[in-house]
Order: sequence, then structure tokens, then C-alpha cells
Amino acid sequence: MSGAEEVDLENRDPNGLNAHLGTLHFNDVIGEPDGTHSIDCAYKLSHTCFNLWKGILYKLLTFYLGCWIAAEWGCEFAIIAFTHIWFISPCLKICEINCGLCQRMFANCMNCCCVPYWEAVGSVFHHFKRT
Repeated sequence: MSGAEEVDLENRDPNGLNAHLGTLHFNDVIGEPDGTHSIDCAYKLSHTCFNLWKGILYKLLTFYLGCWIAAEWGCEFAIIAFTHIWFISPCLKICEINCGLCQRMFANCMNCCCVPYWEAVGSVFHHFKRT
């Protein structure tokens, strides 16, 4: 991994992880059906308050908690990487080696004990012809 990765301040979700939230607008949450309308000024004010508080609170939460939460996730993924590299992958390699040995032993037993029997039975049926 390179020491200094550039942060893209324009496209902050290049993989679309939270694309379902990126277009969260007032009309996606609040909708007044025909026949049930509030006073126009109340609806406009609600729209303004929604956008204002969504923006302010998100910015405040990310300012105060974002770095701490990012640090926690960084630690979490570092622990996962460490566990996989130093424990899980070596255990899988041991299992792969032992299973390979078991496979060879099983194949030898089958070749010694069962294959001669199956070949003998097969030679009996070999003489029958289909018509």
C-alpha cells in the first residue's frame, strides 16, 4: 500500500456503497397525497428545516465522531487482516496438507482393496454384449 493515498473529495463513494442514501431528499421521506395538504408556508418551512438539520447534524456528527469511528473500523479491519494472515491462512494450509495426505492414503486403500474386486466383477460383465 502506498504511503500517501489521494482522497477524492468530489466522488466520495466511488464503489456505490451507500448509493441508496445519496439521493435522500425531502420528497423521498415526506409526501402529502392529493386531498391532504398542509399550508404552503408550513410545507416550505418543513422542507427547509429538513434539509438544514439533515445537513447540519450530519456534519456535526461526522466532525465529532467520524474520526473516532473511522479509527475503530481501521482497527477492526487491521485485526481481521492480522487474523487471516497469521492464523487462518496457516491453519488452512495445514488442513490442505493433511487432507492431501488423507486423500493419498484413501486412494492407496481403494487401489489395493477395492479396484481388483471391481475389475474382476467388470470382466464378468464385459463378455455380455448388447443387442
